[in-house]
Amino acid sequence: MKTLLTEDPAAAAALVQGGALVAFPTETVYGLGADAFNADSVAAIFHVKERPADNPLIVHIACHDQLADIAASIPRSGQTLIDRFFPGPLTVIVRRHTSLPPAVTAGLDSVAVRMPSHPIARRFLNACQCPVAAPSANHSGRPSATTWEAVRDDLGGRIDAILRGPPSEQGIESTVVDCSQEIPVLLRPGATSAEELVAVLPSLRVPRLAESLPARSPGLRHRHYAPRASVVLIKDPKEAQPHAAHAFIGTGAVQDPSGFGRCHIASDVKEYARVLFDFFRQCEAADIRTVYCQEVIGSGVGRAVMDRLRRAAAK
Repeated sequence: MKTLLTEDPAAAAALVQGGALVAFPTETVYGLGADAFNADSVAAIFHVKERPADNPLIVHIACHDQLADIAASIPRSGQTLIDRFFPGPLTVIVRRHTSLPPAVTAGLDSVAVRMPSHPIARRFLNACQCPVAAPSANHSGRPSATTWEAVRDDLGGRIDAILRGPPSEQGIESTVVDCSQEIPVLLRPGATSAEELVAVLPSLRVPRLAESLPARSPGLRHRHYAPRASVVLIKDPKEAQPHAAHAFIGTGAVQDPSGFGRCHIASDVKEYARVLFDFFRQCEAADIRTVYCQEVIGSGVGRAVMDRLRRAAAK
């Protein structure tokens, strides 16, 4: 299959309406989209990504009116978050509508939904005229794609088209909050911080980073975000061992940056989050064997960074 490269959201949307798979940019990472009500297209997402069937997808919507198509009901907690954070990098889990294909939700009675704020994504989703099921546009388990080139590297020749846009602004996936239960709980830290959420929804339960949670969200059950190199978490940059086959990323300075095959010192945690996945991919291209990643304080976007680092380092 030849993968079409396009910068036309309407042309990309027409392909989705015809049952095709199209990668598209969002403010978090690039997504791999299909008509959420086309069961064959949804199944194709799992096939081309080699994604486990028990890993649910996020349904992306263009407007609030589409919520009624995919959600059986929205509790007060979910509506509070939707009113405040849609459009934006937040995913809310609610009870699924029975007309939604079961594969979208991995057989669960809930569905994850979000409304991106990225202008290209919004034009694309509006033109699709249907909710779009979309995980990250990368091979399952790999670092998420934050550029269209990364999508091409992973899925070129396996999907119908890539809607090209600039690199992702956030560089890390959306936050996921489960509102389908009596007490809302943060399932996946992301670009919207726990502190922002609690300020609007004080009843939100924010688990410890290492706490095991029900797999009602993408990115919880399986090893994720991992480059082919070994990821080693360190607290102090001095723990990183300089070598041509080693890399370092963090917010603190190492003593000999030139001694590493790759080295990125981020100005703050937000930059750390934005460049992390792309840095992992750069390390692969440079045949790096070990990536030293400096730990950060687990608050704000740092919670999401630590979540991704721990999953990438998991054996």
